[in-house]
Amino acid sequence: MAMREVLGGMLAAVLAVTALAGCTGSVPPQAEGSQGGVIGGAPPETTTTSPGAVQLQTGSPRESPGVVAAGGPGAPYNYGPTLMSDGATTRMWWCSQDPAALPPGDDILYAQAGSPDGPFTGPGGGVPPAALSGNPGQFDGVHACDPSVIRVDGTYYLYYTGAAGDHALGNSIGLATSTDGITWQRVNGGRPIVDPAHDTHRDNLYGAGQPAVVYLDGWFYLMFTDTTGLGAGWNGAGQFVLRSTDPTFASGVEALGEAGFAAVASTVTPRTKSLVDAFSADLMWIDALDAWAIAHETADGTTVTFWDRDFVRSPYRPLLIPGAWREGPGLVRQPDGHAPVSATDPCGRVPLDVVRATVTGEANAPTDLRRFGLDIVGVDACADPQRALTILDGFAVPSPVRTMDLVVSGQVVRVDRRSVARELADHVLDRRPDVMDRFPVAARLESGTRALAADGLGLGFLLDDGRLYPVREPGAVTANGSSTEDVTPARWRGFPAGPALG
Repeated sequence: MAMREVLGGMLAAVLAVTALAGCTGSVPPQAEGSQGGVIGGAPPETTTTSPGAVQLQTGSPRESPGVVAAGGPGAPYNYGPTLMSDGATTRMWWCSQDPAALPPGDDILYAQAGSPDGPFTGPGGGVPPAALSGNPGQFDGVHACDPSVIRVDGTYYLYYTGAAGDHALGNSIGLATSTDGITWQRVNGGRPIVDPAHDTHRDNLYGAGQPAVVYLDGWFYLMFTDTTGLGAGWNGAGQFVLRSTDPTFASGVEALGEAGFAAVASTVTPRTKSLVDAFSADLMWIDALDAWAIAHETADGTTVTFWDRDFVRSPYRPLLIPGAWREGPGLVRQPDGHAPVSATDPCGRVPLDVVRATVTGEANAPTDLRRFGLDIVGVDACADPQRALTILDGFAVPSPVRTMDLVVSGQVVRVDRRSVARELADHVLDRRPDVMDRFPVAARLESGTRALAADGLGLGFLLDDGRLYPVREPGAVTANGSSTEDVTPARWRGFPAGPALG
């Protein structure tokens, strides 16, 4: 069902590919198009960039020592991953098969690990289960594949490609939601949220799919393939973008065209601007660079191309993450689809990691997921104070007065005890970034500060600015030597709310 690129040989380092439909049982997918096409995306040295584009510096190249994830027995392929760096856990969803899941067809599996190097296992350490399978009688009746997952305000959103059967013309994009990332409910009545535009028809009959979603400034940005889009290449390769403040894209939709984003009546709109000549790409926002990054496969590995916030120009020259591949990459991202922040050098370094299928397996389909990566180095990400507050969110740093300063939701909370700061921070730096001197202290968490507890609402510190700050880590209350007072939910809600700590 998903668009698979089957290698047709290599001539002059050009890879021929064919867009493929899904499979039933353990049978490999069958070609939907009669002609192969050049794998989307030119090599880095020939990719078009804007005048004055900056050459980024890189370091710390890396790759996993082996395969990081696979389905259980009877899963003949593993590809198309989406990865979420979630605290100390890396979560991954990808396209494979669970022989126990019905109907027989493509399934989206779920697993987690302590790092992108795996090993990824199902919850509790077992075989990765099917998180989403086909929905008989609907547009995704047989196949669910190509996941892209983000989390916004506690809700997980899974965008995916669906098909009603093998050789079902015109794949479409669906959406499911979850509170835990494991159990999902389809939205929009089980109907697709994005259909093919049918601007034009090519030999590649795939349709719309392979979504990649990012949440930025209140907008859900959805990048995807549409082989019927006007701006796609002759072989159907191309990446189009819609955005909306509505995660279901049922209202307030804007489409990216040659003149930028413009309001459209629905998601079925002419697709005129493609960002990259590629299939199976992934999208990420990099706060440290104030730029979009699109990862897609080229002859020698994964090429990462960059766009400014409005997708008008390319501020940086492309980078290459080299190594073996057979199917498109999944970027390791934060829950909202933004780039991870370096735990040791948040202002000067950006980690770039991808997981991709690396071999064609016995079923003649992509498998053997492995991690590849590098760091962008020499970045001056904290030169802009507003950007620095975003990048340093969740960091605790030494203050000028022998306490700790915690950055949370764009504000600075001064914490008396280092042990408490460690409980509340994602990361602790031993050196204070100079930019921190430019931010006022919004509130102070003194030793023994009053803590409140309310049924169904949890714990919170009542700080000296009069606001109640919810606390996600109960151990911080004990470490701070605070006494806890039980209050009614009504009284809890009567305090002005501060941002959650921890």
